[in-house]
Amino acid sequence: MWLKSFVVASLLQLIVAGIAHAKGPFGSVNVGNWIGGAFSNDETGAFSHCAATTPYANGVILVVSQNAAGTWSLAFASPSYRFNKGENAAIDVTFDGQEQARLFATAYQPNMLTAIMPLNVVRTFQKASLMVATAGRAVLNFDLTSTGPVIAALANCMTKVKADGLDKAGDFTKIAAKPQPAPDKQAPPAGSKAARARSGTGFVVSASGHIVTNNHVIDGCVGDIKGNLTGEASMVLRVVSSDANNDLALLQAPSTVTFKDFARIRDRSFRSGDSVVAIGFPYHGLLTSDFTVTTGIVSSLSGMRNDTRFLQISAPVQPGNSGGPLFDTTGQIVGVVTAKIPVLRIAAATGNIPENINFAIKTGALRDFLDNSVVPYQTAEPKSELKTTDIAGNARPYTMLISCNGTEQADAKR
Repeated sequence: MWLKSFVVASLLQLIVAGIAHAKGPFGSVNVGNWIGGAFSNDETGAFSHCAATTPYANGVILVVSQNAAGTWSLAFASPSYRFNKGENAAIDVTFDGQEQARLFATAYQPNMLTAIMPLNVVRTFQKASLMVATAGRAVLNFDLTSTGPVIAALANCMTKVKADGLDKAGDFTKIAAKPQPAPDKQAPPAGSKAARARSGTGFVVSASGHIVTNNHVIDGCVGDIKGNLTGEASMVLRVVSSDANNDLALLQAPSTVTFKDFARIRDRSFRSGDSVVAIGFPYHGLLTSDFTVTTGIVSSLSGMRNDTRFLQISAPVQPGNSGGPLFDTTGQIVGVVTAKIPVLRIAAATGNIPENINFAIKTGALRDFLDNSVVPYQTAEPKSELKTTDIAGNARPYTMLISCNGTEQADAKR
């Protein structure tokens, strides 16, 4: 009960500098655990700001607001805080392990620090799924799954109140649908000359639904990126981060989906000559709708021109295998399938057709990428060897077909 009372009190106390009191909420914002509405200056009765707040298990309450002048603020509140009025603090925030910003917060209340959010930070906050806030030695994690609709609802609150006044405040979460574009402005349908279906492979690396694939699989996608486990309905995936240099991308499944099974990354070194298993969805739509399994060995611990980020493997891979998992014989991840050697180009240059020369991204680059993206992946030491059929069976619940529509122009750059 104290928490609910404090949440309401936090909303009432969320004010910009120079305003002594706030009254409300008028209307409502209800998204997930976020609650809020519009507020007025208690002394003048004039509209002051729109705000929403949500509590976290770490004991901190986040409060997001936009004032009548259009300035966005982010506040960190807790009943355990004891700040002096006017005290300042620097808070470093990292979104999805990639975007970073420093916020300068002020204690307008003893139990709350409030910081102005620049528009670029607001946009990142709206799209991110995880925020890590660091102040001194304190490091706190915040799940931002619902912040997209919350920011949209608060922006709608501002528009509605300015147009209609506080007396007509209603449910700000209900946003009028935008009119559909004229037919000639719509995205080209799949199968047309301007759009082409594209697919690759990905694999789940956390119970929260983080999915690894290649950057080139999703680069240039038009519209939704979808993921399919074999025999299950497709889900829309969100891009969390990407690394074009190392050809890695991180996708996120919807928050309503949980995964009991996910890939573990091998925590031991690998050697040339070790056996590997590659799983993926090559030529999807032409071959089987199920994934395919191929085997081979590690031919070399470096890629083209001695690039040590890659493994050279003999396991056959085709277009559509990109982004798929590469396993050792115990079923642990030892790489991410990324490419096969350009056969025609090599043949034109040398007069010989190369065979079974393919590449995978090593786990060192993969783990650095996941660490930077703050993904709670797991590692495992290799145990007893498994049959290839068992490795494939274990991989079925987390190996995913990744698909989207891409323009011919984007495909030409791949």
